[in-house]
Amino acid sequence: MNLRIGLIGYGPAARVFHGPLISACPGAELAAAAVRNPESVTDAPLPIVTVDALLADPTVEAVVVATPSGSHHDVARRALEAGKHVVVDKPVTVTAAEADDLIALAAERRLVLTVFHNRRWDGDFLALRDLIAEGRLGRVLSFESNYDRFRPTVRARWREQAVPGSGLHYDLGSHLIDQALVLFGRPDVVRAELRAIRPGAEAVDDAIFTLGFGPTRALLRCRILVAEPGSRLVVQGDRATFRKMEIDPQEDHLRAGTVQTGPETGWLTVGREAGVAETQRLAIAPGRYGAFYDGFVAAVHDGAPPPVDPRDGRDVVRVIEAAIESSATGRDVRLEW
Repeated sequence: MNLRIGLIGYGPAARVFHGPLISACPGAELAAAAVRNPESVTDAPLPIVTVDALLADPTVEAVVVATPSGSHHDVARRALEAGKHVVVDKPVTVTAAEADDLIALAAERRLVLTVFHNRRWDGDFLALRDLIAEGRLGRVLSFESNYDRFRPTVRARWREQAVPGSGLHYDLGSHLIDQALVLFGRPDVVRAELRAIRPGAEAVDDAIFTLGFGPTRALLRCRILVAEPGSRLVVQGDRATFRKMEIDPQEDHLRAGTVQTGPETGWLTVGREAGVAETQRLAIAPGRYGAFYDGFVAAVHDGAPPPVDPRDGRDVVRVIEAAIESSATGRDVRLEW
């Protein structure tokens, strides 16, 4: 039988990402969405109910928490207490302590808890993982990852207000930090500069992180006033350099109403000690965000590992907490895991 999944929250994350990906997933079925005031939603292609009604529905086995980040802990806890398997949109919580509480509760109730770090399935990131695994870059010395936008006007939405879990460091920063941790493990040291730079900005809209992984350094930037973005990824190894210019297009395709994307292009420059370096064009296979829900269904029905270990989501938040401390003090923060 299909895994019936309900959405808690019906904002952009639910409508653009979770709803379409669940609907396209074999073995999953989108049951309903829950909002505070169901009468306020008149154009949804699925039933709109209250949170209480969704959590009380015995036919709904799992829920997606797609509410503002500051509410993730409380909403996810309610869902676990109701016996539901849970997907939490990133970041999993605002603090690492909140994440640990959810992880312990899910283990106690023998329920699947996972975090929607969908950009693990970006096409360029999958290609980069393969290049590193195959040794084609050699020993990685530096990893530069940028997620920049140009939005000079502050918008009236919770992500740009002074509320828990708002700001680019929690939003786009979660993606960049998670990718770095997947590649290199837990960092030893974090340095960050988190700023609100637009007139009237209440939340962080310019974030730069430097993470140390032994001899490897990761420079992660998510900024709101970049009119001409540079490279999306630049990864320097002692044998070759990988460069990718544009960001993975899956989000744009989902916003346009399709989960299908096409191939992309990256560049691999191989060093030559006795001559000119050689640059090769790399065909990058389309990314596949749908793999997340394939994995979630397998975790619930077959006992497979969750598509994202919730402890990984907790580690991302721990790095964000260290970044907040570093930005406030102007010092490196050394992490003990």
